[in-house]
Amino acid sequence: MLAAVALASQAQIAVSVPSHVEAGENFRLSYTINTQDVDEFRAGNIPGGLELIAGPYTSQQSSYRMVNGHTSSSSSITFTYTLYAAKDGSFTIPPAHARINGRMVASRAAKVVVSGRAHNSGGAPKMHGEDESREPSMAAAGSRITANDLFIKVTANKRRVHEQEPILLTYKVYSLVDLTQLEGKMPDLTGFHSQEVPLPQQKSFHLERVNGKPYRAVTWSQYVMYPQMTGKLQIPSITFKGIVVQQNRSVDPFEAFLNGGSGYVEVHRNIVAPGLTVQVDPLPAKPAGFSGGVGKFNISAQLTKKEVKAGDPVTLRVVVGGNGNLKLIKQPEVNFPKDFDKYDAKVTDKTKLTSTGVGGNMIYDFLFVPRNQGTYTIPSVSFTYYDTDLNAYKTIKTQPFKLIVDKGDGNSTSADYDAQKANDIHDIMSGKCEQRQVGNFFFGSTSWWISLLLPLIAFIVLLVIFRKRALDHADAVKMRGKKANKIARKRLKKASKLMFQGKSEAFYDEVLRALWGYVGYKLNIAVEQLNRDNITEKLQGHQVDDATIGKFISALDTCEYERYAPGDASGNMEKTFNSAMTAIEEIEEVMKRNGGRKK
Repeated sequence: MLAAVALASQAQIAVSVPSHVEAGENFRLSYTINTQDVDEFRAGNIPGGLELIAGPYTSQQSSYRMVNGHTSSSSSITFTYTLYAAKDGSFTIPPAHARINGRMVASRAAKVVVSGRAHNSGGAPKMHGEDESREPSMAAAGSRITANDLFIKVTANKRRVHEQEPILLTYKVYSLVDLTQLEGKMPDLTGFHSQEVPLPQQKSFHLERVNGKPYRAVTWSQYVMYPQMTGKLQIPSITFKGIVVQQNRSVDPFEAFLNGGSGYVEVHRNIVAPGLTVQVDPLPAKPAGFSGGVGKFNISAQLTKKEVKAGDPVTLRVVVGGNGNLKLIKQPEVNFPKDFDKYDAKVTDKTKLTSTGVGGNMIYDFLFVPRNQGTYTIPSVSFTYYDTDLNAYKTIKTQPFKLIVDKGDGNSTSADYDAQKANDIHDIMSGKCEQRQVGNFFFGSTSWWISLLLPLIAFIVLLVIFRKRALDHADAVKMRGKKANKIARKRLKKASKLMFQGKSEAFYDEVLRALWGYVGYKLNIAVEQLNRDNITEKLQGHQVDDATIGKFISALDTCEYERYAPGDASGNMEKTFNSAMTAIEEIEEVMKRNGGRKK
């Protein structure tokens, strides 16, 4: 029989109750509110002819959605009562009241018609619409709970696998009693790397027949397990602690509820989930370059630029996707040309755990800087894994990339050539010659003395004028430190223009160059030694506090992350620009205050 659902358009409280039941039946009365900000909930007085058996049971539901970077959520709370139809008649249940978001709200009244007589051969009253093929009812207090009334089945989708091949382990509960709580924890397993599959917190039972009996069944927990050892591995048994509710018929349920008592009792019960044995076979002889991956994978690569200037940073993104032990694979190797400066890869985990295993993508961003102009080939990236469908090793590759590196702004090849030419031997001068009288020589003349004294005077003047500058230039670290802030501000100024032009890719490249270039000059660190650990150590040596260091490292991470972040591109660029500017300014202020002193 269908339930009549009355939903108040403004009350925000929906009431659900069967429109017709038979005398002697149990039935449910539910109130659902589409928010969890609820206080002072009170149900209406139960009319004579209906008896309150149990309740209220409270359940909460929440859901979250993310679309194009925007998150939305919804939630609700449900109060459920179990009632008993004692006699025939038409009964009206008064409205329920609750304070919702600070405002008192009432539901509509609910109407129930009781007629006829439910056929029951004794024992607990049947639930509305229940027969022998439907959900069993609450047992009487003191009833014996046997292993056939409540048990747990443990299954594995595979009982023989290769090492690192995933196994799905499932714990399923079967019950003929009213199970309200169950707790059990998977112990630490020897020889397995295990992850629990996220399942709904609100368990939903369904009817399932076992040996001809209708059980309330639910998948309680699932684990994806990766065997790390070979041989026969044991999955031990687990003891779950459960609570079963039984009806206390010696107490008037309605009176007990009004007096703060209970119309039912709780029985604690231990349920043992049996253990399993899994046969794990070793992988065949591993080939050179084996990644450790077992499953089904694919690989792809993307180069941010195909043509750059010498000294400009470039990122090669390598994506390994598929289904298998993605979190346990080795990082792919990229064989860059020798005169490229390479940095540690930034790893982004875009995987999720499902009942079929770990699926998704592992993203590796390799940042490198070509130092000399020319045309270079970045070879393809290989990935070797064990294919569980083919039962064989398989090697997949990305496409190679051609990178054209143009002459950079700091290239001094032509200047070096001009300097070499100026120092070379000149040709013999030709043309007309001027004859002079004997004894009329330039040596010893007034002009000779003047020409001799002028360079000396000029040297003394220049020595006085440029003395301080010469001393400053003698300290190469100090000069590089002064130059660092100037270069960084120049690059950030250029990045600001790119931000307003909406050129996100060029903007992030310029900000990255500003950050890496600033810290390299400021701390006098060679490019090949630049990494986050080295930067942190050097800044601490200059008495820069941890908070400021954290902001600079965070600025680097934010800049690299936002290059691929979805959503509002202009908002991301502005946030990245402010983060980089603030980090540089705070380091300048701290080091200026400390006078560049080292610990």
